[in-house]
Amino acid sequence: MSDAPGRAPLLATFTRGLWRENPIFRLLLGLCPTLAVTSSVENALGMGLASTFVLLGSNSLVALCRGFIPRKVRIPAFIVIIASFVTVVDLVMHAYFYALHRSLGLFIPLIVVNCIILGRAEAFASRHGVGSAVLDGLGMGLGFTLGLTALGAVREVLGSGSLLGLSLFGAGYQPLLVMVLPPGAFLTLGVLLAGMNRLEERRAIRAGERYAPPREMDCGSCVLCHLDDVADEVARAS
Repeated sequence: MSDAPGRAPLLATFTRGLWRENPIFRLLLGLCPTLAVTSSVENALGMGLASTFVLLGSNSLVALCRGFIPRKVRIPAFIVIIASFVTVVDLVMHAYFYALHRSLGLFIPLIVVNCIILGRAEAFASRHGVGSAVLDGLGMGLGFTLGLTALGAVREVLGSGSLLGLSLFGAGYQPLLVMVLPPGAFLTLGVLLAGMNRLEERRAIRAGERYAPPREMDCGSCVLCHLDDVADEVARAS
């Protein structure tokens, strides 16, 4: 199908996932892996890059097939597409990055139900051409990876006194154990969110604008936000 009906400015499509609609810091999506696997930079990068690959692949294929998937079965179809790419990631990581694969564990298969990936397939890729869908997937994936890496770096430095396995403070450093535990993930995310919101507020003030955190991710009819509508569709179909 032609890209014209849903064409979006390509640069804006790519960059909005990096900051303005960053999945973690601006939209608070994908928090399950965000809080669970960011105890180190290595884990964070592994999860982020795996998710980026799935986003790229699923967005591309959904955009290619958008004219052939009936509306009533689009969500199951999207999940099958996403699951196919997750299977590829899982097998590759098991074969070539076994230690990382073991460290991430169950969270690799759970990429299938990551709301960022299904949300972008429904809200963007199914309504735009392949080029825009690829840039959207790449931007959102890199934004997710950057967010995970930032969290992982802070938690690893404070909780282990190291970065990527390299000691930073010497043998006398007393690590903050809480930072590598689940409460440390919540504390780190909260501090980083507060910092980003403060930066955005100051930018808005300088520009003479009124600052308001984003409330949605360009998904006016996304199934994730309109489950009642989906239930009605299923009831009518049956």
